[in-house]
Order: sequence, then C-alpha cells, then structure tokens
Amino acid sequence: MSDMPSAPSQRWLTIIGIGEDGPAGLGDEAKRLIAAAAVVFGGRRHHELSAEITTGKRLAWESPFEKSVEAVVAHRGSPVVVLGSGDPFLYGVGATLSRRIDAAEMHVIPAPSSFSLAASRLGWPLQEVTSISLHGRPLDLIRPHLHHGRRIIALTSDDKTPGQLAELLCVSGFGQSRLHVLEALGGDRERHRHAVADGFELAQIDPLNVCAIEVVAGEGARAIAFTPGLDDALFEHDGQITKQDLRAITLAALAPRHGELLWDIGAGSGSIGIEWMLADPSLHAIAIEQSSERAARIARNALAFGVPALAIVEGTAPEALANLPEPDAIFVGGGGSEADVLETALQALRRGGRIVANAVTLEMEAMVLSLYRQYGGRLTRIEITRAAPLGSMNGWRAAMPVTQWCYIKK
Repeated sequence: MSDMPSAPSQRWLTIIGIGEDGPAGLGDEAKRLIAAAAVVFGGRRHHELSAEITTGKRLAWESPFEKSVEAVVAHRGSPVVVLGSGDPFLYGVGATLSRRIDAAEMHVIPAPSSFSLAASRLGWPLQEVTSISLHGRPLDLIRPHLHHGRRIIALTSDDKTPGQLAELLCVSGFGQSRLHVLEALGGDRERHRHAVADGFELAQIDPLNVCAIEVVAGEGARAIAFTPGLDDALFEHDGQITKQDLRAITLAALAPRHGELLWDIGAGSGSIGIEWMLADPSLHAIAIEQSSERAARIARNALAFGVPALAIVEGTAPEALANLPEPDAIFVGGGGSEADVLETALQALRRGGRIVANAVTLEMEAMVLSLYRQYGGRLTRIEITRAAPLGSMNGWRAAMPVTQWCYIKK
C-alpha cells in the first residue's frame, strides 16, 4: 500500500545534503532550515557535523533502516529535516524516502556527491566514468565493469574495502590496475593515495573513503563482453550448459527489457539467467534447478559474473514454480519434457510475456511442436557446425540440432 497522497501537499520534509566540511559547505537557506527544525533525522556523523547549528531534537537512524523511514513518515505534515551525505538522491537517503513520500512533499537541497568530489580531484570527466556503489553490497558487482581502459569510481563500506578490491582485481587478471583511495573528501582529513593493485600496501585508511580505478587488463584477464553469448569457458559447468552460439540466439529471442523478471527452468550452469541480468542492472532472474550440486555451481557462477542477486530455487518443476513472482519471460531448457512443465510455465507467464523453449530430445521436440500447433508463435530449427580435428586434418562436426519455440502470450 502506498503512503503517497492523492494530491500534492505542503512540503513538510526537507532533505539536506551535508559534506565533510559541515556548516561551512552549506548555503544560508540550508543552515536556516536546520536551525529552525524541531526534529532533525540523520546519521551519527551527520549530527556531529551539524551540531553547532542544530537546536531541535536529533534522531539517529535505527537498524533496520525501515524503522527510521516509518518514524519520518509518522511526522507527515509537521516540519522535519533529514540530513544525508552529499547528494541524497544518488545512492542516498532521499532515494529511499522517495519510495514512501511524494516529491511534492519534499524540499531537497543537495550537496556535491562523493562521485563528483572524486572526479574533480582526479580530473576525470564524470560522464565518462562508471559510478557504482559497493557500500553494503557485494564487491562482485564490479566485475562486469572491468574492461581495459575503463575508469570506475566506487563508493565503499569501510577501511577494508580498498584492499579487498585490490585482491579482486588481482585474481581477475587486472593486477596492474591503478587504485586511488580518496579519504574523507571535502573535509579537514581529506587525503588521496594510490597504488597498483598487485602491490597494494596502503594502511590506516579512513573508513570514509571512495575508490577510483584505472583498469588495466593483463593477459588472460576475465573481461565480460557486452554482447550475449559469452565464452563457455568462462562458466563453471558439467556439460549442462546452453552453448555459446545457441545462448546468443536464445537471449535475442528472450529480448530482455527494463525491469523484467526471467524464470530459467532447468538452469544447469545458470548461463541464461546470468547473461539476462548482465544485459541491464534493472533485470532480475530466478534459476530453477533440481540438482543441489548444480544449484551451488550456479551461485558460484553468479558471483564470478558480478550478478550475485540471481535468485536460485532448488527443486523440480513444475512443483518448484509454485508461489514464484510472475515472470515477464521464461526460458525452458533442461527438464522441459517433464509432464506439465511447459503448460504450468505458460499459465504463470504474464500476458504479453515471452516464452522460449529449446528442444534437443525427440520427446521435448514433440511437446514443442504440439504447443506450436496449439498456440502459434515462431518455430526455428537451429543447426550449428564447427570445424574440428579429423585425424591429421580438420573437418566439419555438427552439433545436435535444436528446435526453438518462441511465443508471446496473448
């Protein structure tokens, strides 16, 4: 249920971005609003920075943070100030509060973000930089962005993150990358140090830091290409994987769009769901796999490709599909020939959603042909032939043909 009003109301909530320079970096309006506020929400550091101008009641953020969101919402209609770091709408408290409070109720005064400050110190055009938050998030999220020559600015969690990032760069083949550690930006304690990842020895790092990376790929570096159909060798698998060429064709047929959810039924190595999520950060996927060993392998692959949010459901379809969120797209590979799997998947698919089924066995092909006759859609025969050694010479070796059925639910 939404807490947003049906019509714009008085702006009772003021969200103010504050930097490490405290009141000195605030404009007159922001200082006046903080001083006049009866209630001021913020983190401990925010309250310390604004202590000299705060006269009202200071309320610190609670854990879990949702408690504090409820406390802010409970003051609806009464003047309240919320303090955030830098730009509150860039991975900040403003973004969180906006899910519950309409913009018409807010007055926002942002300050320069950590990304802006870091870019200005380094002389990097911000529009050419990849900005990512690793604050309270898995470091693996940075993996898809590791391409030679790329510049990355990352928000961190604490003083340990820079060293952990250096280690991740080294094990991924990017050990010669230059890692900048920018500490306490905008304040009296500001400091900028740098080191090559494979020689990283910086100590006594301020917990309030931002890391900037100049990516240098070494020989054999694990760079994740932008195009679908990644090299099979990048995946850990036991042979149960949609092969590279067929995977590219399958992902094109699935046609991911912003914010959509995919069910990957009989996920095997998880390659389809992983590449679906790599297409855009807004995408989600659920891998359904009956084998415990393969489910664990999918989880490892998801981390290695930087999509740790891939959900994994261990179980056998169609039973394992019960109570899952409604999908926008479904891929059926392994296990599709089991009774009722395809029909159950079709029933679960939202209207306008896409289903793609790849049939290799005669039994699965018979089911796909039956569904094609019943529902229509597009039926494609895919045959791929590759050069392979033939004695002392080379010849063409055909892979097993695949019948692919694509259907948009009406």
